[in-house]
Amino acid sequence: MTIRRRDLLRLAGTTALSSVAFGALPFRAARAAEGGPVRSLTLYSRTQAANPQQYQAAELIAQIWGELGLKVTVQALPNTQLSDVIWYKRDEWDLTMWQMVGRPERSDPDEFVYNLFHSTTAETGYNFVGYQNPEYDKAAEEQRVTADRDARRELIYRAQQIINEDQPYAFLVYPEKFYAYSGAVFDPATVTDQPGLGVKNFWTFIEITPKGDQKDLVMNSSNELNACNPFYISGAQDSWVTELIWDRVMRIGKDGLPQPWAAESVVWNDAATECTITLREGMAWHDGKPVTAEDVVFSFTAPSQDNTAPMYKPFTDIITGIEAPDARTVVMTLDQPNAAFETSTLAKLNIVPKHVWEPLLATLKPGETAESITEESRIGSGPFRFVRWLPQQEIVLEANPEHWAPPKIDRWIMRIVLNVAAGLGMMKSGEMNFMSDYTGDPELLKQAAEEDKDLVIAEAVDIGFQYAAFNCRRPPFDDKVFRRALSFAIPRKLIQNAAWNGFAALANSHVSEALPFWHDPETDTLETGVKIAKAMLEEAGYVISDGTLYYPEGKTDPFSD
Repeated sequence: MTIRRRDLLRLAGTTALSSVAFGALPFRAARAAEGGPVRSLTLYSRTQAANPQQYQAAELIAQIWGELGLKVTVQALPNTQLSDVIWYKRDEWDLTMWQMVGRPERSDPDEFVYNLFHSTTAETGYNFVGYQNPEYDKAAEEQRVTADRDARRELIYRAQQIINEDQPYAFLVYPEKFYAYSGAVFDPATVTDQPGLGVKNFWTFIEITPKGDQKDLVMNSSNELNACNPFYISGAQDSWVTELIWDRVMRIGKDGLPQPWAAESVVWNDAATECTITLREGMAWHDGKPVTAEDVVFSFTAPSQDNTAPMYKPFTDIITGIEAPDARTVVMTLDQPNAAFETSTLAKLNIVPKHVWEPLLATLKPGETAESITEESRIGSGPFRFVRWLPQQEIVLEANPEHWAPPKIDRWIMRIVLNVAAGLGMMKSGEMNFMSDYTGDPELLKQAAEEDKDLVIAEAVDIGFQYAAFNCRRPPFDDKVFRRALSFAIPRKLIQNAAWNGFAALANSHVSEALPFWHDPETDTLETGVKIAKAMLEEAGYVISDGTLYYPEGKTDPFSD
């Protein structure tokens, strides 16, 4: 039976969902030997208005885990508050809904394979769940230095298999992303559909061409901007903005491969351990000062100094030497070849002005990072210049006509529209002309296109994915069996249909099927269901009694209510 989100409204508040989706599953009788009860848990999520798909999935998952004798409460927070809790209070939460979004540099799997789960990124980096596995670390490290593509794929397959076994995340779906723009305002022939990203990408924003007098691209975001900082990307919206303001040595091209950008050329020695970067001639910062090789050296050395930029440190630590023999030349040395370096380092890090950021970083106190710095002018060298940011309202960029690839639009405007229905209404009324962030029912967007023939819809399976994250630092989630049981309890097809209305691909890996060469299809065979999860818990000594889950004999919950 297929259950979609609109059907859930009818089923909400009844026992129909449990009986239809799962069947009657009697609780196992308690036995004499059992430990203490597993405490009540809080599952964090985005708010329903901002991200109805994620919130709906959270509500469903909480109900499903109730079948295992767990008491799970969903707590919805605005994105900025959610990020603050999960990112900066890593020892204080248990469960959260989360998403990894598609970005150009993630077209190489290293961005996820290393960054998400390597133990070195657990304290302050992307491994916010605190996952630790030396076998995984080894696979993640080896794939970086394996030049042979097929051999590297085997290592990335191995990394996916280890995560499949350990389940630090309960992967849910690779979303099918929907976008829309006005074909009356913009020439569709100038819009780029980039694999794994869709039409919302860097190339679209610099090449999209207005047909008439409307020269502004007005788009939406269902999330508030967390930061506009070249050393800190805390969400999708941050990345959309920073990649337009700040240039990078290389960019991910329309074909998904790295190509020189701020660099005129990137040349490797025969051993693939040294690259010589020649910068474009005549580059300038938005304040008029010239971009020099010293700026590039500073941009790639600052993140690793005193853990100044923990998000980028894993991608600069691999540089063992860097120098600027002249104003346009940078020579980088690696201790060994790195298969992902061009994509995950040269095409990822922003080039920042040394004359602006060196004094700012000098003000940091011990323990502080560049993430806490607000640089009001946001000076970059990219194709767009910063104009203003009104928190919870909008951010405005203007075209940089002095750039070697000047945009065809005058301004890039992102309006914060937290309610999905309001965003669709603004698109219909013409208040927006580019729907860049749509988390509602795709059928409603398609209906709008049927009513307005100038509305162009585009869709793509995302490089990113949606998931529920387990905090591996805290019991009971430090127990692999417990994590696996909770993950296996979730019927992915129900989540796919009920929360995403079927517009998503099932997920069980951190390497999306949007990257078919790297995605291990063996991870797609996950069998799920409450009965399977109960059997796993029972085998490990857990007991369900009177609707409550108990630890195995002799174990109690250190964080008990």
